[in-house]
Formats: sequence, structure tokens, C-alpha cells
Amino acid sequence: MEDALPLLALTDRMLWITALVAAPVLLSALAVGLVVGLIQAATSVNEQTLTFVPKLAVTALVLVLFGAPMMALVGEFMQDIFAQIAQMATL
Repeated sequence: MEDALPLLALTDRMLWITALVAAPVLLSALAVGLVVGLIQAATSVNEQTLTFVPKLAVTALVLVLFGAPMMALVGEFMQDIFAQIAQMATL
């Protein structure tokens, strides 16, 4: 059971990093979808394709703004994983 503790710690960290990387994109798309949905409900315009373009634009903007820090976070995590794999292999 003690051998599984480092793997469980890596799994926990992986889930947190996944949430941190996905959250900005998902929350911005959710907010834009909600605003456009409220506008559509208020104006009685029920066009389903109307929400796609603003969501796509906001998602692209968020990826441009936060893409580098997201990839840096994932890159650091990958370096830590490879370092721990090398450390486990020497044991």
C-alpha cells in the first residue's frame, strides 16, 4: 500500500491541474452562453446557432490570453512526472 502513495499523490495533482487548465475555458463559455441565452429569452429570438459564434470567440480569446500559463502548468507537471518515474526506476 505504501508503494501506491506516490501514484495517488500524482493522480490527485493531475486532477487539480486538469481542473485549473479547463476551468477558464469552460467558465467563460458558460458565462457567454448564459448571457446570450438571457438575451434570446428576452427578445424571443430562438436561433440555436446564435450562441455558437460568441462562445467560439470567447473561447479563442481565453486560450490566447491564458494558453501560455496553462501549457506552462502542464509542462511543469510533466517534468515532475518524468523526474518521479526516473526516481522510481532507480529504487
